[in-house]
Amino acid sequence: MISNTMLQALNEQINEELFSAYLYMAMSAYFQDKNLSGFANWMEVQALEEFTHAKKFYDYIVERGGRVALDAIKKPQGEWKSPEDAIAAAYGHEQHISGCINRLMDLALSEKDHASVAMLQWFVTEQVEEEASADAILSKLKMVSGGNGLFYIDRELGKRVFSAPAAKED
Repeated sequence: MISNTMLQALNEQINEELFSAYLYMAMSAYFQDKNLSGFANWMEVQALEEFTHAKKFYDYIVERGGRVALDAIKKPQGEWKSPEDAIAAAYGHEQHISGCINRLMDLALSEKDHASVAMLQWFVTEQVEEEASADAILSKLKMVSGGNGLFYIDRELGKRVFSAPAAKED
């Protein structure tokens, strides 16, 4: 059984992950509007990943005998000054999510909830990758300063595909 404190925190994280998916879909729409289909693709794949993260928390709560409580998802920002500004916002958002995951881990450790610690370790590792990926794109954008290199980066980001996490074996 999961504690009420941990249950509430995990349910809040589901909302964070769903908001992340919503934000990345808004960013995808922004990039589509700017005719940057590669950036739009990258954000759409990112949104799918965030939805699977929410589902992972959802499934964990159910598995531990808790009750999932979904809340309203706030409206995401829809406009940015530039593609670089949008990617910087994505990077900042990933840093925010890393902080949320770290707080969940701190809570699980303080409660000696070893099952949650084990589950959250996957997210700790995932967030390192998420931040690095967004930071790499941002660094490239800063190097090209919006010139023709923007279209090269757009083409590269268009190659990203969604890979669903491996199914859990019973």
